[in-house]
Amino acid sequence: MLLRRRARMLRWLVPARLGPVWMWKVLLLFVALAFAGQLLGVIFNKSVHPVTRSIFSSPDAQGPSLGSCQPHNHIMFLKTHKTASSTVLNMLYRFGEEHDLRFALPLGYQLGYPLPFNAHRVKGYQGPNAVEFHIMGNHMRFYKPEVEKVMPADTFYFSIIRDPVALAESSFAYYKEVAPAFRKTKGLGDFADDPMKYYDPRLRNNHYARNLLWFDFGMDHNINFSVALAKHGVAMIRQTFKLILVSEYFDQSMILLRHALCWPLDAVVSFSLNARQQKPSNTGRTSGSWVGRAADIAIVGNKGGIPQFKALPNMSLTEEQREKLRRWNALDWYVYKAFNQTFWEEVTKFGHAKMEEEVAILRTRREELARVCLKDGGKPVEAHRIRDKSIRPFQSGLIKILGYELQPGLDAVTRAACLRMIRPEIQYKDLLDAKQFPRAPAAQAQPPQGAPEAGKSSVFRPDLSRTGERVLGGDAPERKMLEPQRDWDRSHLLRNNQTLMQRQENRKSSPTLLWRVSH
Repeated sequence: MLLRRRARMLRWLVPARLGPVWMWKVLLLFVALAFAGQLLGVIFNKSVHPVTRSIFSSPDAQGPSLGSCQPHNHIMFLKTHKTASSTVLNMLYRFGEEHDLRFALPLGYQLGYPLPFNAHRVKGYQGPNAVEFHIMGNHMRFYKPEVEKVMPADTFYFSIIRDPVALAESSFAYYKEVAPAFRKTKGLGDFADDPMKYYDPRLRNNHYARNLLWFDFGMDHNINFSVALAKHGVAMIRQTFKLILVSEYFDQSMILLRHALCWPLDAVVSFSLNARQQKPSNTGRTSGSWVGRAADIAIVGNKGGIPQFKALPNMSLTEEQREKLRRWNALDWYVYKAFNQTFWEEVTKFGHAKMEEEVAILRTRREELARVCLKDGGKPVEAHRIRDKSIRPFQSGLIKILGYELQPGLDAVTRAACLRMIRPEIQYKDLLDAKQFPRAPAAQAQPPQGAPEAGKSSVFRPDLSRTGERVLGGDAPERKMLEPQRDWDRSHLLRNNQTLMQRQENRKSSPTLLWRVSH
């Protein structure tokens, strides 16, 4: 009886104060479902979420359909100077790293430049066909017979060129303190007015001051110009290189390259690397084209952690001086005109409407990735302002080389992909080198030579002394090049154009006649 009375009392109290029993049952059911959903959500997030949320795994990463073609894996890129080639090399580095391809890496940071390329400058080279290399793209002076010892027969060869006047402006700004012909002048216009007053072909690094494209393609840049000679040089380039990009039309070049290599869109989407500081505006922001114009402000030192600045010499040119530079770089100018025409013939074959459509898609994708990956909307910043020291670009000469900062809070997959897009060339080469040629644990524990110590200047500077490469510039006395110049076949180079053309007629069977070996 007592128990029944207490039960009736409880039934009377609970509904009155806390609600009916069925309500509590429903509430408990909802709590159980919510807990189970939260538990499943945590498991789902840990196992799947980071991959599906990465912008690099979205359908937009593939771009417009390429049909049934197969991606090229054997690629040789001739990295010419001051032509946006560092940005192109970054694409090759990214693609190769993502697909576990083997790079033909230099012993140092360049493949023996400015000497003609030799196969033994490739790290790990053991003789023709002994090791399969997939990608070659570091700076070299092209020498086809030696390249063919390293790269397979089905290799896709391509390169990039730039208007010789714009190239001369960039070369002057970048190599002002390196090339004796530039160092002696008051300004670029002064050099253009009378190049022979300053230019001595025997002095080291003066190749930066004349026909630099022709030189990088492996030919004699000091030879007297003739139309017949220039045509033959263009024919030799065309015979080897399946595609020549034009830096002034970089986005169109990337579309042609993507279709030629059968690569997804994200493989050719890039941010401008190795960009130079432009003249600051009133707001302190920098401006400039995709490739970049000559710098107006330059770092000349670092004192107490504060960059020291110096105005560059006068870079302005009159139209008459621009025409003089074209005549001075006549071989480069001929190459540029020839392959600029070829480039637009390729665009026509591709289809102008289709090109415009794909360029728009590429630019939209670049802006989208910049918003996701880069801090401050993708605005390049000075190296000393980049907090992550491992992605600070190497500073050379008088020019400030800009870099990027990553957006904070990225998931692991997205951050890794974004980092690949902004990693400077030298650090990227070192990373690939370490993966391809892992060191013993004891050696890995030691900091790399040339890396900045704690408390010291944090601008990355590689130690070129351990690689056998000569550091350009500095206070070393100018050296004259007394070694006799030779052809690709190692015979002595004849300077006389008439004799040269006669030799061409006598040796039509030799397709390598025009590639020169000097220095």
